[in-house]
Amino acid sequence: MSAQSYVVKRELTSSPFWRRASLVPERLDIELTERCNNACIHCNINLSADDARAKTRELKTIEWKRILRQAADLGIITVRFTGGEPLLREDFAELYLFARRLGLAVLIFTNGRLITPQLADLLSRIPPREALEISVYGLRPESCEAVTRSPGAHAEFRRGIALLLERKIPFILKGALLPPNKQEMPELAAWAEAMPGMAGLPFVAAKFFDLRKRRDTEVKNRQIAGLRVTPEEGLAIITRQPERYCREMAGFCRKFTGPRGAKLFACGAGHSGCVDAYGRFHACLPLRYPDLAYDLKNGSIREALKVVLSRVRGMRAANPEYLERCARCFLQGLCEQCPAKSWSEHGALDRPVEYLCQVAHAQAGHLGLLAAGEKAWKVKDWQARIRRLKEEGA
Repeated sequence: MSAQSYVVKRELTSSPFWRRASLVPERLDIELTERCNNACIHCNINLSADDARAKTRELKTIEWKRILRQAADLGIITVRFTGGEPLLREDFAELYLFARRLGLAVLIFTNGRLITPQLADLLSRIPPREALEISVYGLRPESCEAVTRSPGAHAEFRRGIALLLERKIPFILKGALLPPNKQEMPELAAWAEAMPGMAGLPFVAAKFFDLRKRRDTEVKNRQIAGLRVTPEEGLAIITRQPERYCREMAGFCRKFTGPRGAKLFACGAGHSGCVDAYGRFHACLPLRYPDLAYDLKNGSIREALKVVLSRVRGMRAANPEYLERCARCFLQGLCEQCPAKSWSEHGALDRPVEYLCQVAHAQAGHLGLLAAGEKAWKVKDWQARIRRLKEEGA
């Protein structure tokens, strides 16, 4: 079968992509499974690869195909297959081909361990149209397997990378800054950035880790919180190239900072969507708030978009502390505070996450937007400060 088998010519005006409604996102996240063959120390979602209960509850192949067809019919352009580890699904190749036949571009987020010659050949013959995103946790077996807690993970990861390189399949690498790989991070970043698919992109390593999105275990949450870098350590990493950082942040702050007000979802959650492994539609990948979930087993993506996304776009914060601080703070953009993170930390959508607040204030202080000890929600002349930053960074 050739790539030509996946080309369908249509009149543009008759295509669902032309008629995509305002509520329909360009991309839909598809969380094929929460199970993973890694047991990473920092992960906010993973279940064991052999979790029988989770596997039994996961959508069947025919159910995923129905959802993918609905996505294509609505005019969604790209689906991202993620997890857990999506390649654990025995029907992964079948679902991938089905999505590509529908004309959907496919972004695959994987740890790379289960990339086989057969799968690599398939991706070479029928390209996904999006670069794979692959997680890397160490250059050496010792560091990688201390993070993944899975013997043999490093060798399997390197084998998967080699298969992609041999077939010239584009991919980008992402990582996480953790105690086992902290000392080798500069070397790891240099190795990753030398890969053909990176093409000048910086190697991104997560460091301000999210807690468990299902709020399923306080023990794991304490472990994850203990892996987070301090705001000062995070700032030192972010500003390793100080001139470039200040120049880029000057333009960023001019576009994306300013008080968000009482509007709760000031992010892209009202313009995206996610289907979890069990067929529930959510406003975004990290959010698992029960009252904002829609069961696709008893409905459609079209209806889910109307019910969920319409609702989140109109939601307002009610928590007095949030209204006093976050609603009046001009560090939106610098701060990662959002309803999903508030939910995972506190079980509510509108409670400030103190750690994220501290990280944002550290960055703002470095950029000269705040004086020592100053709180951003009390600043009145924030627009003048942003203009001054822009002038200094020009």
